Amino acid sequence: MPTVYDVPYDILIKRLAEHLHKVPQISPPAWTPFVKTGSHAERSPQEKDWWYTRCASLLRKIYVHGPMGLSDLEASYGGRTSVGYAQSHHRDAGGAAIRKPIQQLESAGLVAKKGNKGRVLTSKGTSLLDRLANEIFKEQIKVKPELVKYS
Repeated sequence: MPTVYDVPYDILIKRLAEHLHKVPQISPPAWTPFVKTGSHAERSPQEKDWWYTRCASLLRKIYVHGPMGLSDLEASYGGRTSVGYAQSHHRDAGGAAIRKPIQQLESAGLVAKKGNKGRVLTSKGTSLLDRLANEIFKEQIKVKPELVKYS
């Protein structure tokens, strides 16, 4: 059975974001149209539904990289910022743009805390990602049969 590792991440995140639109516990806060995602970003996200894309991306990242804490995710979603003529420096992403989606994913039952190690996917979250990956893989096989790794 194909998993998240076997499908392109961009297609999976897009499909997962569409699915998360239907989950009632996940909704963007009022401040999302006005906020930047971190001090490294020059402008706010151009996509209107960036909140659902961020939630989907967080789910995939936690699936792939195991238990991840907030500071790990902030560093992962951070980026470079220009410091005039000097070399650019890494800046972490904004905490609220990661903490709030994680809290909503927890209330939806897709993510849970694992002691002091960080967040992990629940069985409900894992099955959701695996089911979507399976659907995407089957669609890709119809389009490009040479992609089949399993025989």
